[in-house]
Amino acid sequence: MKVLVLNAGSSSLKYQFLNTEDKSVLAKGVIEKIGLESSMIGYTNGDHNKVSFEKPLKNHEEALKVVFDSLIKGDQAILKSLDEINAVGHRAVHGGDLYSDAALVTDKVLQDLDKLCELAPLHNPANIMGIRACQKIVPQTPQVVVFDTAFHQTMKPVAYMYPIPYKYYENYKIRRYGFHGTSYAYVTPKACEFLGKKVEDTNLVICHIGNGASIAAVRGGKCVDTSMGFTPLEGLMMGTRCGRIDSAIIPYVMHKENLSSDEVLRILNEESGLKGISGVSSDMRDVEKAAAEGNERAQLAIAMLAHTIRKTIGSCLVTLDGKVDAIVFTAGMGEFDTTLRETVTKNLESLGIEIDVAKNAACRSKLEDVSTPNSRTKILVVPTDEELMIARETEQLLNSIK
Repeated sequence: MKVLVLNAGSSSLKYQFLNTEDKSVLAKGVIEKIGLESSMIGYTNGDHNKVSFEKPLKNHEEALKVVFDSLIKGDQAILKSLDEINAVGHRAVHGGDLYSDAALVTDKVLQDLDKLCELAPLHNPANIMGIRACQKIVPQTPQVVVFDTAFHQTMKPVAYMYPIPYKYYENYKIRRYGFHGTSYAYVTPKACEFLGKKVEDTNLVICHIGNGASIAAVRGGKCVDTSMGFTPLEGLMMGTRCGRIDSAIIPYVMHKENLSSDEVLRILNEESGLKGISGVSSDMRDVEKAAAEGNERAQLAIAMLAHTIRKTIGSCLVTLDGKVDAIVFTAGMGEFDTTLRETVTKNLESLGIEIDVAKNAACRSKLEDVSTPNSRTKILVVPTDEELMIARETEQLLNSIK
């Protein structure tokens, strides 16, 4: 099946066009600064050279028109007709507790997504815009929504409830939801296959460490706990997000700085984490460069990130009763940052975790065991592929309802 996978942000649109039969990427691209004075477009179709240009695009419908035109028009066209697109798979960040699986787009699903916008105001509205734009341009093509929160719906109340008055869960569904679920769903079976174990017999601690980061404890293929919570702000320190902090900090800063709650939340989401501590950048590569040059705040930021990852891994080890087959690193930093992986896993020999420093240093974004032969718990690097996972789930759902 040929599936166009869309990941719509508030002012951006990332996409891949995939063939699920051979896992090939037929086309991919990104459009940024949608709705601004001049949008930036870049894409690669098949074996053609990358195309980059700027063009004013008012909204996501105009952006998607560029995507579809690039597939069927001009020297770089790879399709004769848009009818060759068998389905469109959309990433949706928040499905609340309504969706534990992918869903065929219907009016009811769109209504649910709209209601959930208050839980993901930065993400769900953009996802809806992408869906509605596709409905106008390719109305005949089936569309499927794949939810970031779906993988975590196997958590029990003991893991997803917050210790606040129960009425807030009953009235407003305030609970832990977890995110990056599509990545976890892809990485889990990959890690088990590499270990030569059945998914149902395997316990994993999966570290999805990118600019946004989270960790999940996975028992038998099911999530039992995760670091992100009601929103993607909770949990680990991230590129620009603070992660878990004392909630009393919010009213305290509001009072001291004469700020609104929205202004403080913007600071916690966009000005904190690596960026806020280092004062350099939200990009770990820039922070590491500054640290190597002696920047003490950059050094502190890196140490803090490693510390929060280690603490969260520790809590996941306890959640899984100490019976963990592997600690898995994935996503941008998890796959590429060899120094961070070493820092996070060093001096854990007493827990049966021992990294092979040389193997780890040589492993950048490839499926590999970077632990020593003596390590009771393996340390794996497993590259994620969220787009392929969305395409697969789209195909599986459509095949199931034929």
